[in-house]
Amino acid sequence: MKSDPAGAEVWFDPIGVYVRPGRTVRWIVEANVHTTTAYHPKNDGHSLRIPEAAIPWDSGFLVNRGDHFEVRLTVHGVYDYYCQPHEAAGMVGRIVVGRPVGPGAMPFDYFQRRSGTETWKPVPEAAQKTFPSVESIMRERIVQRKRGAL
Repeated sequence: MKSDPAGAEVWFDPIGVYVRPGRTVRWIVEANVHTTTAYHPKNDGHSLRIPEAAIPWDSGFLVNRGDHFEVRLTVHGVYDYYCQPHEAAGMVGRIVVGRPVGPGAMPFDYFQRRSGTETWKPVPEAAQKTFPSVESIMRERIVQRKRGAL
């Protein structure tokens, strides 16, 4: 979880990663105040972008340099997540666990016009443009943010 000195640019590093099921992923704050929060209706009504059988997470605010949060990911699929205070600025990330399946592998608007999803918040456009592709994560295994991407 990074930030430039002025706090004008914020990002997850890496922004995309592949892991095998059962692995633990840890986020560590380097600068600024951040969260790591799964795209899930239980998290402020956001659209579902993690596997349906997966448990959603929300780290709460991580304030100090070195603060961290971790989650063990056991369900195959694509997991999209965001930073609560910086989502609109495009601070998002993507994890592929095993096979790239589930809502996170679908188009961002897949849920529209489906019953029961009327109140879900869509992923902001700036965030949509920031996510690395599932294909690049599968190919490279670790995807860094492109400089000047934000």
